[in-house]
Amino acid sequence: MATNHLVLSGTITRSRSFHSPSGIAHSVIMLEHKSQCYEAEMLRNVYCQMQVILSGERFESVTDKLKIGVDIEVQGFIALQQSRNGQNRLVLHAENVELKT
Repeated sequence: MATNHLVLSGTITRSRSFHSPSGIAHSVIMLEHKSQCYEAEMLRNVYCQMQVILSGERFESVTDKLKIGVDIEVQGFIALQQSRNGQNRLVLHAENVELKT
């Protein structure tokens, strides 16, 4: 069996919520991550932005707290998503979210 699990912490830089036509609640946030990690025995600055999707009723209680500037940690799986203009990107689908601030 293949493994697909990612844990990423960072600061929310964009946030929007909506309901799908079938009535499922979704929140889409942009998570900005900054840290330092060792690679080849050298300290390296790490920076990335990743879109995070939170779907379903279990996230409705936290959705109103997911505002710009809030620090969170997200656990979930990544999947390829194609935008309207045809560009591919990896997106993190949340399974658990923890507020850090």
